[in-house]
Amino acid sequence: MQAMRSLCRGRAEAEKPHPQFAGETCMETHAARLHRRMWFEVRLTGLRDETQCGSPRKLYNEKDMVRDGYFYALGLGAVAMLLWLLTRSAALTSLPVLLALFFLWFFRDPERTIPTGPGEIVSPGDGVVTEADWIETAYGNRLRLSIFLNVFDVHVNRSPVAGTVKVVEHREGAFLNAMKPESVIMNEQTLVVIDAGTYEVSYKQIAGLLARRIVCAVKVGDHVERGQRVGMIKFGSRVDVLLPADAVPHVKTGARVRGGSTVLAVLPQPAGDAPIVAAAVVS
Repeated sequence: MQAMRSLCRGRAEAEKPHPQFAGETCMETHAARLHRRMWFEVRLTGLRDETQCGSPRKLYNEKDMVRDGYFYALGLGAVAMLLWLLTRSAALTSLPVLLALFFLWFFRDPERTIPTGPGEIVSPGDGVVTEADWIETAYGNRLRLSIFLNVFDVHVNRSPVAGTVKVVEHREGAFLNAMKPESVIMNEQTLVVIDAGTYEVSYKQIAGLLARRIVCAVKVGDHVERGQRVGMIKFGSRVDVLLPADAVPHVKTGARVRGGSTVLAVLPQPAGDAPIVAAAVVS
């Protein structure tokens, strides 16, 4: 009985939402506020995804293409061969062939040059900056940058800073268009908080209208490097980054960014490093 009570208490603690999920109040509609209180129970697949996050897999660290691309392409290639054998129709056969080529291109994972300047925070994904606002959270003011990834962008996500993973929390939700402001509250998402030593940076992988699969490749306690591959969102999505309020943004709304290589913002450095930061801001 005592073991059962401990298990229930542990489950209750695990299901408490992280304050950075509940703390965002910018641009919330009345419906979003209502949905904000509707915390969904973490499903079995969500728990399995978090367990899967426990061991960084090679497909997000050592390959030029995510392994899924080969699986989709081989499956569609088999369909194309079957159609050709049954119909001898070039028109029918070309459709799965074109889809196979699309999946090989979609799951590309190009190498990136990672910036090395002090205090630089890089983009966690490719896409267009749709929002850049200071918002109020449970931890005070934060700079939030939202990046929309369309179906033609690289969808591998990268760590914005170097540090230790402090939180990995998955939450079920809807699949609204990721361009809508309320998607940050209502959509399925995974929150990752990284302790960079003197500050924390968090990012959210947010599912979109087409994106139905969020893959996280880190777990609590992992050390990550700036620009390291940390997961993927499949088929269109959104990534939000929460930065310290004193971060100096280097991008504006509408800017196109590249995961791991575009500097989103720079944090002020001690007096000895001030000239370096100033030069980065001016450029």
